Amino acid sequence: MQKRIFLSAIAMAAATLAAVPAAAQSNTFKIGLILPMTGQQATTGRQIEAAARLYMAQNGDTVAGKKIELIIKDDTSVPDVTKRIAQELVVNDKVNVLAGFGITPSALATAPIATQSKTPQVVMAAATSSITLASPYIVRTSFTLPQASVALADWAPKNGIKKVVTLVSDYGPGIDAEKFFKERLTFNGGQVTESLRVPLRNPDFAPFLQKVRDLKPDALFVFVPSGAGAAVMKQFLERGMDKAGIRLIGTGDVTDDDQLNDMGDGALGVVT
Repeated sequence: MQKRIFLSAIAMAAATLAAVPAAAQSNTFKIGLILPMTGQQATTGRQIEAAARLYMAQNGDTVAGKKIELIIKDDTSVPDVTKRIAQELVVNDKVNVLAGFGITPSALATAPIATQSKTPQVVMAAATSSITLASPYIVRTSFTLPQASVALADWAPKNGIKKVVTLVSDYGPGIDAEKFFKERLTFNGGQVTESLRVPLRNPDFAPFLQKVRDLKPDALFVFVPSGAGAAVMKQFLERGMDKAGIRLIGTGDVTDDDQLNDMGDGALGVVT
């Protein structure tokens, strides 16, 4: 789901942002695309860039008389790096738009720069619901974690899932996913028996998954950032949790497109 959204997001951004007045003095419209091209979230960066280039290949690189120039920068999903790159793009490259942003901390780190320079900031991946409140110059073209989490919490009780343990990465979108899934599942008559949070950087899922196995819920609800899903899946299967009758459900990041084929038959039955 996430990757399909990126393609339509790029289309919307390219068509809409070409009309921004800042481009009036030049025939080139510069988009500074700040993405995680290396590191754990590299899959997100690669697919956003591919979507942007595909759209331009299909529709051309000129909009409203302006030639679109993509300036790709790798921030490795490190917020301090993101902020430095954003500042360089605004000051040195004089971009008309800052775009991309694989994770929430990176998007938030850029918000003050967007505000100070009055540069539109287009968030194409980072999914914490509050991001758009960080600057009047931010627009999001992708999705939020609450949207996906609520839909899954509506589905679960209708499919025999009443007791759930949540396991999320301990930062903005994970907390969003945990909160809104729990509220909606409770509203629908289900129960979250335990809420577990794992570190964002270099997480070890093993002790958390062992605790889940001991609790024996109907299902484990997972949010981890793109790229970490394969590790969750591998350790889930190693502990025989699927054979113990614990279903694996999540927001979509667990079954990331780039990693799904390597997960084997263990991914069958997972619902995201």
